[in-house]
Amino acid sequence: MPKAKKATTPPVKATKASKKDKTGPKRSLSAYMFFSQENREKVKRDNPSATFGELGKLLGEMWKGLSDTQKKPYNDKAAADKQRYELQKAQLKPKK
Repeated sequence: MPKAKKATTPPVKATKASKKDKTGPKRSLSAYMFFSQENREKVKRDNPSATFGELGKLLGEMWKGLSDTQKKPYNDKAAADKQRYELQKAQLKPKK
């Protein structure tokens, strides 16, 4: 009786890593990220045994529970940060 051949998976081609301009401006943050930065320590304090992922889930649930009025300050910060990013990006000299 012949031995059964093991199924092998084809090799995965390596993709080219995107070349990031290290001198460029930092990307703008979303409204959720501003909210998360502001509230992470409080959530961490209230849930000391929570893992990093669990903290993220708790913050996500809190974010979803906010009304549009409560989200407005974070949306305003995100809009201002986006303007900052676009301005800094426009000031970069194009590479030749």
